[in-house]
Amino acid sequence: MASRAFEGGCLCGQVRYRATGEPKSPGYCHCRMCQRATGAPVTAWASFPTSQVRFTGEMRAYESSAGTHRCFCANCGSSLATMNADSGTVALSIPTLDEPERVPPAVHVWCSSQLPWLWIEDGLEHRER
Repeated sequence: MASRAFEGGCLCGQVRYRATGEPKSPGYCHCRMCQRATGAPVTAWASFPTSQVRFTGEMRAYESSAGTHRCFCANCGSSLATMNADSGTVALSIPTLDEPERVPPAVHVWCSSQLPWLWIEDGLEHRER
């Protein structure tokens, strides 16, 4: 059986990626770090094992917390991924997928930091952390 593939990239097209396998833990994140890193009130991520994700193009990374690097296009600045060496995962920004509709979020996390003027009533669980 062929592995599912997910492709995506940045706004300017300089960075592209391909992930294979099933996305793990797709969800909305309301944490302050994600809000500040993306400039959006909420972000959507899906994780893959690091070994199943390949990037092309020039990316830069910022260590936002111990062992966690936020990766973005060196040219346009699009926030593309968060890499965690300890867990061996890459969380890809769902909106940067070519077909983001294929990976619907299943949960809201870090709702303790959720902005009070945005509440999403979608029937999904809202977790404090």
